[in-house]
Amino acid sequence: MESVLLTLVVVLGFALLVAVARGVRIVQQYETGIVFRLGRIQQEVRGPGLHLIVPIVDRMQKVNMQIVTMGVPAQEGITRDNVSVRVDAVVYFRVIDPIKAVVNVQNYLFAVSQVAQTSLRSVIGQSELDQLLSDRDALNAQLKAVIDEPTEGPWGIRIERVEIKDVALPEGMKRSMSRQAEAERERRARIITADGEFQASKRLAAAARQMSSDPAALQLRMLQTVVEVAAEKNSTLVMPLPVELLRFFDKMAPAAEAPAAGQKAEVEEPVPVEEELEELPAIDAPADLPGTPFDVPDRAPRPEPRS
Repeated sequence: MESVLLTLVVVLGFALLVAVARGVRIVQQYETGIVFRLGRIQQEVRGPGLHLIVPIVDRMQKVNMQIVTMGVPAQEGITRDNVSVRVDAVVYFRVIDPIKAVVNVQNYLFAVSQVAQTSLRSVIGQSELDQLLSDRDALNAQLKAVIDEPTEGPWGIRIERVEIKDVALPEGMKRSMSRQAEAERERRARIITADGEFQASKRLAAAARQMSSDPAALQLRMLQTVVEVAAEKNSTLVMPLPVELLRFFDKMAPAAEAPAAGQKAEVEEPVPVEEELEELPAIDAPADLPGTPFDVPDRAPRPEPRS
């Protein structure tokens, strides 16, 4: 009889130890415990530490309160300016109401992932390509607001931050953007070069005016140029000719007399033949010749026509 009682005590003690062991729960610092008693949730949540629950009657479920980092799979969409893109993102969220996160939604991790994917497609369709590439902050804020609206109130989940990670473009669009960037860079380079030439011309003009006021400055500059050329250790020596020397020769050279434009050169008119004959001396005819001097018939006799 005593052996039976001893066995019964041992069994009861073991069962009590098992029950106590099953009723002991440890909640970590980053967790929150929710107790279900006979299927009904208790409004009092259990914080970090050691807690005892009633075995078989109570059931505790732990909820992680840390910020969860979830990658959103790449979503394909068409932007408002009809460009096909592929965009992926990262969502940072945490549970702020563990009771809602457990009771109102079956699997809040999967639910947040699906909401993030659909919201990302919606934002892609409402945005342009330039906004996706340059205005990331505004798109992140818009995406955060779209995802946070259905999750914070009903599910007890707060979206802390949303970041668009990568935007994949078609190869044709990449080539077009590359050509556009090259053209823009070339335009800027030409503008900068032209601006530099303009500023250099203004400086050179100012330097020329300064040197023209003092001829010695121009001579010193010429000598400095000769020294720079001679420092290259070449066999050719360039000697510049001062412009003042050329101007001196130009002033000393006699000006060629040329008829003015629109004026005709004077041409001497020929003397008449009668005046020339009058100026010739007279010649006396010999005495033995009959007739007057230079008595020449007016015309020669015509030959008789033949019969």
